[in-house]
Amino acid sequence: MFKIFKKEIELLGKKISIETGKIARQADGAIIAKCGETVVMATVVGAKKVNPEVDYFPLSVNYQEKYYSAGKIPGGYFKREARPTENETLTSRLIDRPIRPLFPDEFRNEVQLLPTVISYDKENEADILSIIASSAALAISGMPFMGPVGASRVGYINDKYVLNPSKKELENSKLDLVVAGTKNAVLMVESEAKGLTEEEMLNAVKFGHENFIPVITMIEELAKECKKPDWDLEKKRFI
Repeated sequence: MFKIFKKEIELLGKKISIETGKIARQADGAIIAKCGETVVMATVVGAKKVNPEVDYFPLSVNYQEKYYSAGKIPGGYFKREARPTENETLTSRLIDRPIRPLFPDEFRNEVQLLPTVISYDKENEADILSIIASSAALAISGMPFMGPVGASRVGYINDKYVLNPSKKELENSKLDLVVAGTKNAVLMVESEAKGLTEEEMLNAVKFGHENFIPVITMIEELAKECKKPDWDLEKKRFI
């Protein structure tokens, strides 16, 4: 009934998989990404027509963490989940920053990207997985996205770099660094460090970049199999 496309890789003992074709099929792109028992669904929808009054790229990224993903149900006075938390807002920006520069300057179509955490195992963080899922959703959507991008978190524990450390491992880490970019360039770095040298920080960025390249290759392989037709942009409307 469903034609499902799935790719999987293993990075230093951790399996990461991306899948499409079963859920949210009316979206321009929809991806289910999984690492351990943490699962993120990213969907992207774009307007086919441009609002002539818009002179910027109206990209909206709304990262969502549902209470049910960690087995919780809201109680007390507030029975429903309310406005975005501070962490959701910061993670939305984390996803936006490496993705936004990879659209053409003349592209002015409204795009909405919604990464949603549907399961959280309290070991594998959802922010890195959300960047990967969002990148894959855009890569198969047919939009003029000059990606894909990959991302990784780097820790520094006992004088060794650790790829995508768990929340518990980060407690003993001198570094919490998130790096994202393409195969050829780093587009975003965000970090918190304790007394590391410039060389150690630079090597951490290199370590993170080298280890998310296989993720980009996986996304490219998926896109070859199921990417939707490229959008036909009427460039004359931007003149």
